[in-house]
Amino acid sequence: MAEFRPLFGSYVLATVGDFLARLALTVLVYQRTGSPLLSALTFAISYLPWVVGGPLLAALADRLPRKQVMVVSDLARAALVALMAVPGMPLPALLVLLLLVSLGSPPYEAARSALTADVLTDDRYAVATSLTGVVQQLAQMVGFLLGGVLVTAVSPSVGLLVTATTFAAAGLWLALGLQARPAPDRGDEAASTLWGDVLAGLRLVLTTPRLLAIVGLLWVGVLVTNAHEGIGPALSDQLVGSQALVGVLLAAHPTGAVVGGVVVGRFCPPTLRERLITPLVLVSVAALAAAGLAARVLDGDAAAAAVVVLMAVSGFGNAWAIPLNVAFVQAVPAAVRGRAFGVAIAGMSAVQGLGALVAGAAATALVPTDVVALLGLVGIPLVAVPLVGLLRTRPPAAGAVAGPSGA
Repeated sequence: MAEFRPLFGSYVLATVGDFLARLALTVLVYQRTGSPLLSALTFAISYLPWVVGGPLLAALADRLPRKQVMVVSDLARAALVALMAVPGMPLPALLVLLLLVSLGSPPYEAARSALTADVLTDDRYAVATSLTGVVQQLAQMVGFLLGGVLVTAVSPSVGLLVTATTFAAAGLWLALGLQARPAPDRGDEAASTLWGDVLAGLRLVLTTPRLLAIVGLLWVGVLVTNAHEGIGPALSDQLVGSQALVGVLLAAHPTGAVVGGVVVGRFCPPTLRERLITPLVLVSVAALAAAGLAARVLDGDAAAAAVVVLMAVSGFGNAWAIPLNVAFVQAVPAAVRGRAFGVAIAGMSAVQGLGALVAGAAATALVPTDVVALLGLVGIPLVAVPLVGLLRTRPPAAGAVAGPSGA
């Protein structure tokens, strides 16, 4: 358990810094251009490395010492974000630096997910990773709230300096707190190429019906419920006429997810958690539709309050990720865990970027709250397909294996 503390604490620091940086740059671009599409594009760029090279970079977690992968990723991101904080940095240069910073996420996330399973096993792993999922949402909430304060009350550059500090602290904590371990034993795969590793992970996920249903629901659910993050500044402008509400609007969803994660992960038995996936998914999507529709019938502060509350309800519904993570890890062989996580997170990041772009493009023709309503209304039939696949591939209760809960 001693090694879990630096794994857990550094992840919280890196997550806070990650979302703080995204918000700072999104607001900075919106302030300079006034374009919801360009600000959404900025938010989406941070997910681009997962789309074009996520599985390839994540495969490094199965070929190199995982501690080394995480430390290098954090310290490199700290240096790049510090460059972004230089006053007067041209907008194109900022976007290129953001892209480089985001290249550190795939190997870091894959190594962290796999190393957690090396450090903890059995029920301790299940409890610890459920806690990590809850705190990830809490760290996202803190990142957005802190970012909202820093970029509106001080400046985006100060927010970026704070981000660089969090990445540096996370990397140093890992370097000092984790034992040195060799690269994973790859057995018969030792001679395979990096591309061979990537293809093996893709084949595993895309040809295993259970895994395909799990990642399908993960990708579609995230696409629908996170797309509004790309239009946070435009939403705040519509509701209160300034950027004063942007941090609160973006923090509402992870705040609800924290509460939902505690309720589902702590107080629901494992057999109940999986049965809750369907109702929770529907709640997370339907609440978005309700938030957009509420803004149509209410005015002023009442509309803003309704949107924030319903965003939090949507986040509460996102507790479906906890039992879904349980199912994913139970279905993945340990030797290919890094690659499997790479595929899953790559797809998730791709749809997050895609969702932000779609929302930003739609906000150029519609008011932002109508975009939120459409996300919910269209999302309900979209999530139905992977939900059916998940139910069809559910293993018999008697054969269920107690085990870790995911990443």
